[in-house]
Amino acid sequence: MKKRLARLNEQLRRELSELIRTRVRDPRVGLVTITGVEVAADLGSARVYVRITGGRDEVLKGLEGLAAAGSFLRGELGRVLHVRRIPELRFQEDLSYEGAARIEEVLAEVLPDGKSQRVEDDLESQAKDFQLEQRPEDNE
Repeated sequence: MKKRLARLNEQLRRELSELIRTRVRDPRVGLVTITGVEVAADLGSARVYVRITGGRDEVLKGLEGLAAAGSFLRGELGRVLHVRRIPELRFQEDLSYEGAARIEEVLAEVLPDGKSQRVEDDLESQAKDFQLEQRPEDNE
């Protein structure tokens, strides 16, 4: 059942991306990227994680627009997908990118600039050594 849910999540993500891009005409819905879908085990509901470009106001308006278009999207999914029951769509802002950016900031503070540069230099020299080992005929 887990593989089936994973396939359904991915298929919903692809179909919703296409439908939002081509069929939703709500002016509140701007540039939307669907980053993931999580369908409940009973197929009754699905969380749709989205990234919306713009400031906080645009994000809120975009989420309102997507919520308003939810029943339309659900109907369109019913026409496209061969699933007995199309889940109710609940749109949420995906905050994982902000978390990743925060981790990058913390790592930048923890690792001194000189140390990170030395690590990059070591990796480059190891890559060059590996390339030289792979092509000994070029060295002769």
